[in-house]
Amino acid sequence: MSTTGLNLLKFKEPKIKTLHISWFAFFLTFMVWFNHAPLMGFLKEAFDMSTQQVKALLILNVALTIPARIVIGMLVDKFGPRHVYAGLLFLTGVVCTAFALAQTYEQLALFRFLMGFVGAGFVIGIRLVGEWFPAKEVGVAEGIYGGWGNFGSAASAMLLPTIALMFGGENGWRYAILCTAGMAFIYSFVFFKYIRNTPKGSTYFKPKKSGGLEVSSKKDLYFYLAMNIPMYIALMVLTWKLSPANLGLLSDLAVNAIYIGLVALFFFQTQQILNVNKDHLSKPVPEMQQYKFKQVAILQLAYFVTFGSELAVVSMLPLFFLDTFEGLDAVTAGLLASGFAFMNLAARPGGGWLSDKFGRRKTLSILICGLTVGYLALSQIESTWWIPVAVIATMCCSFFVQAGEGAVFAMVPLVQRRMTGQIAGMTGAYGNVGAVIFLTVLSFVDYSTFFMVIAASAAFIFVAVQFLEEPQGHTAEFNEDGSIELIEVS
Repeated sequence: MSTTGLNLLKFKEPKIKTLHISWFAFFLTFMVWFNHAPLMGFLKEAFDMSTQQVKALLILNVALTIPARIVIGMLVDKFGPRHVYAGLLFLTGVVCTAFALAQTYEQLALFRFLMGFVGAGFVIGIRLVGEWFPAKEVGVAEGIYGGWGNFGSAASAMLLPTIALMFGGENGWRYAILCTAGMAFIYSFVFFKYIRNTPKGSTYFKPKKSGGLEVSSKKDLYFYLAMNIPMYIALMVLTWKLSPANLGLLSDLAVNAIYIGLVALFFFQTQQILNVNKDHLSKPVPEMQQYKFKQVAILQLAYFVTFGSELAVVSMLPLFFLDTFEGLDAVTAGLLASGFAFMNLAARPGGGWLSDKFGRRKTLSILICGLTVGYLALSQIESTWWIPVAVIATMCCSFFVQAGEGAVFAMVPLVQRRMTGQIAGMTGAYGNVGAVIFLTVLSFVDYSTFFMVIAASAAFIFVAVQFLEEPQGHTAEFNEDGSIELIEVS
């Protein structure tokens, strides 16, 4: 099996071995992150949960991922993927075990909330794969990492109910979840043993300071601060969804405390960003180390509408088919909807390959245009449609969505090598922001309007992508001895 010169069966080739070890690490984190979803029937019965409590658990699962991706991005740039990914996998096993052993709904909710941190594992591999693959191959390599890793959620859906039934009894679901915890534990040691941060002889470049991105101008600094605001808005929306006015999991006192905490965290992060850039911008940034923050901002917006819409649509699609077509049962509706997630295996690597071959901006423009048309088509689906046609329309839309995700991360590692983790974290966080916003919209409108809102967002972002400037030639990083190393980015 080969892709643009990559022979994925050459396991002894260091970069191919690194790619396989990396995507499977991401696969495991995604498998653990979504291991509750296919077992929700068992959980609901075991804890006698109401519908509101089930919804709260689903929201809690994604709440922590937004700030976690930012934090993990900083950690991976500072300490390297080897230590951070191995540590995250080990911690994943600990929290997953605690979730499996929970005795009350409150314990279940707490550990599900903490499991949101697992979703940040994606960011680590983006930096790692970017270190091992040259610019002409990085798109397809990142696509394989992301697409094959994302399949972990589908693997949970296919395997865990069967494992729970094999163990049987009222605790079968606990053993199924403990199996995923055990895999994370074991793989943390495997990853640490076999992974290197960079190819032999290469330097792992780090930011001068931690706490925020180093930007190239004061104008970019203000732009950067402004782009942080939507992430806090999304977290406030999640808090509001858990308030007494909605799901009722949190008290008014707890909600107000979280709001105050988020405002305080925003000002703290702003201060950290200003501190990082105070000295950095005190004198002109060397030309070969400059980049335009709009590159990062546009990639964030593109991921907002690609991965953000994917998370939202995967959450509601089975119910959409169930409500739209009479005579469907829940199992059939779930199988029909699963095609959206299955496209990840080929579509995301495909988006990366197209970016490597035909250009980053052109590819991303075409894919976002395609998903705009795709969501407009989904908004027209009615009960009179022939079901196979509706499924084909769904899968065609899914191809453009997930190929678009691959195209976004085909460029992320090329913007600024020493800060790839932070850029990946910020971009990834915007995907979760998109999911929160789109699912919130869905709670107020019908399905057709929901799809049209996503299409309208994509049309706006298509215009923004036209201002994306692809990295050209080389960027420069300084070695510890003061010498300059040039890194090819085109």
